[in-house]
Amino acid sequence: MKRIASRIRILADLYAVVKKIRKIRVRAAIRLIRVPFATRMKRIFRQERVKIRNIRVRAAIRLIRVPSATSGKSTVQHKPQNVHKHPLSQLPTMTIGFSPCPNDTFIFDALIHGKIDTEGLSFEPVIDDVEALNRRAFAGDIDVTKLSYHALAHLTDRYALLNAGSALGRNCGPLLVAREPLTPGEINCARIAIPGRMTTANFLLGLAYPESTHKEELLFSDIEDAVVAGRFDAGLIIHENRFTYESKGLVRLRDLGEFWEEHTGFPIPLGGIVVNRKVDPQLWPVIDRVLRRSVAYAFDHTADVMPYVRRHAQAMEESVMKAHIDLYVTDFTRDLGAEGRAAVAELFSRGRASGVVPLINKQIFID
Repeated sequence: MKRIASRIRILADLYAVVKKIRKIRVRAAIRLIRVPFATRMKRIFRQERVKIRNIRVRAAIRLIRVPSATSGKSTVQHKPQNVHKHPLSQLPTMTIGFSPCPNDTFIFDALIHGKIDTEGLSFEPVIDDVEALNRRAFAGDIDVTKLSYHALAHLTDRYALLNAGSALGRNCGPLLVAREPLTPGEINCARIAIPGRMTTANFLLGLAYPESTHKEELLFSDIEDAVVAGRFDAGLIIHENRFTYESKGLVRLRDLGEFWEEHTGFPIPLGGIVVNRKVDPQLWPVIDRVLRRSVAYAFDHTADVMPYVRRHAQAMEESVMKAHIDLYVTDFTRDLGAEGRAAVAELFSRGRASGVVPLINKQIFID
């Protein structure tokens, strides 16, 4: 019965090809199921005296390998059904990088643990700090990864941006904090701890305080304590530290997310999920669909994914963990949409105007 069902699904995909091929017989279409190689397909077409218009043999093979577009619509089946396997090839296991922060583990749990239909794809997780992931992306040794948008602006020749998975929203930007209030002039001269030079946080700091140059990189989770201890005059904090700095006696100097929104009107793009251009482009929309299903599963089955979130959140309080997810996992995480794409384009445009990022010649998005 499984073989019959598989044949029926393949025939449905072939129907789109049949409409574009003049004078093709049903017998020839059925024979395509048994032909895994382009050369044999060409011979069959020649024998049947079929003229193919505006369609290559490679496209016909792709229709067999890749499920129809309807599988990516909003009516998501979360339970693995194995209905989207690619029968003509053995798909490789891909490395996929994300941070241990709650917003990342929240959206990737279902994908990593097979709670959704992955369309035959398998993933090996690489869990690390966001700046460490940025560095790995520069080395080009990871297939799919979370990446700061600032880093992506330097890597569009190597990576393309998926529609799903982004941390992008309003009132969620990085904060510049200190032990006591500082004037703009004092900030420009201050020793500031930053979570990484390629983070979007540092990019925004450069836009807000272009004369500030005394910066030092620290692991994002160490910045608060370093400022409290007096090692730095100020610190640029991200992630869950937004919810804890006041309890440590620090004051907010500036909300760089608010700075961005006031000057552009757009939500702030912090980090996105990208695919290495070395990966077969036919798989890009497949990866995007699978990630979208994983995000949808997390929204619909929050209690089920939270144990994985807690495992990586270490000693984080439950309230902080949930606030973190609520802040960084938004509708833009499901899909960037027109507004999200415009926000990314604005970030890159302002970066080019200020000389912070290079000219981008590649298409940023996967489609």
